[in-house]
Amino acid sequence: MVRRALEEAVREALKEMGLDLPLRVARAPKGKPGDYGVPLFALAKELKKPPQAIAEELRGRLKLPPFVEEAIPVGGYLNFRLATEALLAEALKERRPFPKREGLVLIEHTSVNPNKELHVGHLRNIALGDSLARILAYAGREVLVLNYIDDTGRQAAETLFALRHYGLAWDGKEKYDHFAGRAYVRLHQDPEYEKLQAGIEEVLHALERGELREEVNRILLAQMATMRALGAHYDLLVWESDIIRAGLLEKALEVLQKSPHVFRPKEGKYAGALVMDASPFIPGLEDPYFVLVRSGGAATYYAKDIAFQFWKMGLLEGLRFRPYENPYYPGLRTSAPEGEPYTPRAQETINVIDVRQSHPQALVRAALALAGHPGLAQGAFHLAYETVLLEGKQMSGRKGLAVSVDEVLEEARRRALAIVEEKNPGHPNKEEAAGMVALGAIRFAMVKTEPKKQIDFRYQEALSFEGDTGPYIQYAHARASSILRKAGAWGAPDLLKATPYERELALALLDFEEAVREAAEEKTPHILAQYLLDLAGSWNAYYNAKEGDRPATPVLTAPPGLRELRLALVQSLKETLGIGLGLLGIPAPEVM
Repeated sequence: MVRRALEEAVREALKEMGLDLPLRVARAPKGKPGDYGVPLFALAKELKKPPQAIAEELRGRLKLPPFVEEAIPVGGYLNFRLATEALLAEALKERRPFPKREGLVLIEHTSVNPNKELHVGHLRNIALGDSLARILAYAGREVLVLNYIDDTGRQAAETLFALRHYGLAWDGKEKYDHFAGRAYVRLHQDPEYEKLQAGIEEVLHALERGELREEVNRILLAQMATMRALGAHYDLLVWESDIIRAGLLEKALEVLQKSPHVFRPKEGKYAGALVMDASPFIPGLEDPYFVLVRSGGAATYYAKDIAFQFWKMGLLEGLRFRPYENPYYPGLRTSAPEGEPYTPRAQETINVIDVRQSHPQALVRAALALAGHPGLAQGAFHLAYETVLLEGKQMSGRKGLAVSVDEVLEEARRRALAIVEEKNPGHPNKEEAAGMVALGAIRFAMVKTEPKKQIDFRYQEALSFEGDTGPYIQYAHARASSILRKAGAWGAPDLLKATPYERELALALLDFEEAVREAAEEKTPHILAQYLLDLAGSWNAYYNAKEGDRPATPVLTAPPGLRELRLALVQSLKETLGIGLGLLGIPAPEVM
């Protein structure tokens, strides 16, 4: 990586100046000399020198990598200009996944209640989790993706009760999860709802005993058809009923009770309950006590989350797994009493859960530290995200106001088909292209925004072939593919014939690895999404460049040597866009 080599050179030079400090190299702003630069303002206090003087001294001490033509002090920065031939040669290299690193990363995402169809609010969770899993795997991490099935929760119990109570029989005309979801909504709209609680409790207890698993599984399989349509991948299913049967909760409480911060107060509002004092790890709490087990003996969901986290990170054992029979994911394994023992022992975990669960996730980290594992606590990351609006409207499953993911996919596909027919009436496979565009529009809309910001998904904006959309990037890929199809075979490029236009496009290509690295380190796909938008923008600027009234960068009609160079850059661009889209779970069409 060019930036990594520059950062290492800067760090070694700073050591000679008495500072061991990593500095981040970034692209130099347009209009400034050089291609990359490093800001030095933060060093002025440490070195007791003005930034410009630091830049001059640093330049004198630097052992420049061979691909750097010149180091240029500019104000409080030290900028670097890359040698054109070296820059082009680096940009034309084949893109490869990063070297493998030790340590398992476990990502839990989706984890939808198995009681009804997936709604639009679940889209962001799936797109974020699946994209991050792909990015981390490309960045060299060993990744395991887990989907948690809450088959003992009240939502599942209510749906199964409603199906029985109303005597509903599935006729096969709609997806089974939609059929089950309508029963759930009907129950919550029933004036007699409060009088039906005893029956719901009976179903709940049967679920806890693992007696109705096949009925829940029927709903789950229908949900998984949607997950597959979204392109999501999973390695493990973990059922809550199996966690209960394996006694993980009791084992976790045994571990926690060895800490002086977990105890049973004898008086006050927490008398008789098992509580955790989180104040050593979560400062500023008005009430630092959190109930793990109520005085009546019932465990809270805090305790269940903690027990599951302990299993993920290898502090507890007891779950067993076997292959999961399903038509969507051939290699998927599921927890089951008759399976083989397995414990992940993850060094890092990423729980993709909306921002409303930030507090319980903080308690999970506190529990790891209380159990004597502060390192694991640091490795437990909560990827918190804000809610999703659809055309400005908030969703509500219980009130029946949610729009299903299946409906969103179908509506996006229908609209995409109309666009493809309008733009390319001779397309050889319009339906396939429309499906790719629809999926690209939906998934990109869910990951392009920083997770902590709310999304308002709007079809017209998301499906546009212009602006910050998935189809815009897909179209850039298709345009590159079209040029390469027309070109046929070509020979070796002549790097010496490069113009400033090729140089600029090569610089944009060089930023791919840095975007992946930063997205992996920051654990957010929006960094890679923004890079792909920028790269598509650089490609469109290159493609449409003019000198006077003439195209400045014709590819197929360029002079020999330059033609081959431009074709090689287009090939590298297509490859980079294709890999980048793939890391976001988005197909890269050859024709649009």
